[in-house]
Amino acid sequence: MVSVRNPPRYVCVIGAGPSGLVAARELKKEGHKVVVMEQNHDVGGQWLYDPNVEDQDPHSSVYESLRLTSPREVIGFTDFPFLIKKGRDTRRFPGHSELLLYLKDFCEFFGLREMIRFNTKVDYVGMLEDGGFGKDLIWVVKSKAKDSDKVTSEVFDAVVVATGQYSHPRLPSIKGMDTWKRKQMHSHLYRVPEPFRNQVVVVVGNSVSGQDISMELVNVAKEIHLSSKSLPVSEGVLKVISKHDNLHLHPTIESLHEDGHVVFVDGSWLTADTIIYCTGYSYSFPYLDTKGIVSIDDDRVGPLYEHTFPPNLAPSLSFIGIPRKIIGYPFFESQAIWIAQLLSGKRSLPSRDEMMKSIQDFYQSREAAGIPKHYTHDIADFEYCDKYGDYVGFPRIEQWRKDLGLSALMNADVNLETYRDSYNDEELLQVAYQSPHFTQFDAKAFPSL
Repeated sequence: MVSVRNPPRYVCVIGAGPSGLVAARELKKEGHKVVVMEQNHDVGGQWLYDPNVEDQDPHSSVYESLRLTSPREVIGFTDFPFLIKKGRDTRRFPGHSELLLYLKDFCEFFGLREMIRFNTKVDYVGMLEDGGFGKDLIWVVKSKAKDSDKVTSEVFDAVVVATGQYSHPRLPSIKGMDTWKRKQMHSHLYRVPEPFRNQVVVVVGNSVSGQDISMELVNVAKEIHLSSKSLPVSEGVLKVISKHDNLHLHPTIESLHEDGHVVFVDGSWLTADTIIYCTGYSYSFPYLDTKGIVSIDDDRVGPLYEHTFPPNLAPSLSFIGIPRKIIGYPFFESQAIWIAQLLSGKRSLPSRDEMMKSIQDFYQSREAAGIPKHYTHDIADFEYCDKYGDYVGFPRIEQWRKDLGLSALMNADVNLETYRDSYNDEELLQVAYQSPHFTQFDAKAFPSL
């Protein structure tokens, strides 16, 4: 059946990070008129590193030494590989500034910069009162330019929320946390190790950032105590601990005390100077007013059909970039294509009731599997990503991309300190470089193996 083609829509994309940029690209392809509102001075979102965090809110969560946890071959959008470029960071697991350059290259190659309003903060997104289910919704977006009090109010046919998942720190609830008088901070504020020289530091959370920050602090801090909710930890973490006399492993914290004592659930304790919480992030959309239709409950943004569309407001309101624990950029690309084609009329969604049933079935399946609500958007499933792509005829994730991603994860699990620089996946790399993803560009861009 041939769908009726809609006239081009006037679409506001909020955020010029990876998901916002690919959304703008796909909307532009479909002929829509697009305005991207970005509160920072350049593209990149979380990858736009700023060493100064004291007076900046919100700001990037990237620390100075951060390197990618997946090899560059895995990361790129399907038609724009993350190529090695002469004179830049040529490592397979490059630092954050190289990924920012990739996103700038993507922006320039597809002519996206002209659509972006930089230094523009969105204060309010809401429906016009005459909208309603079954009608074409109209959205009011209010924004302010940096260093200005003037509010600009505009009307759009659709809004794509692409403000990411790493700007609102998630903190644990620990007895005594409010009265502990020494320094407490979230990794969102961490940039360099030097301020912690000769300190006793407790790092809470055995995530990627918790591991990275702990390994970086061993060279400056007096002691580092890594508190992990999951014990036993990986072989890689145990290897690092065995190498460093000042790095210690503990279970979760039971309580904090005014005199600086940190007491763990196994009864052990110590006196610390600083606690760094590497405990992840919560979704936050303070500007979004949906009259309660979309809400956030323990990190579950919902109800969202396939993590993207609120059934009562789709397709005029959509979210891109919410899923975690996936090969992100190709997935965000498939989201962007679906959104753009729904708005142009090339595709259509199931009925509201069908979408709501799908959401409830998904919630129930997660609950039956014992997965806590705050992991609702942690997918960790290649099959789901492939199924999602099928909605819009998006190519399934290439096998070499899956294999390289899994190879890196397994290597990190065993060789935490060295996996970014020492690997044994040359055969997988050859398969990747011979794939259409890479052969669409000059093969000379790749080093000989």
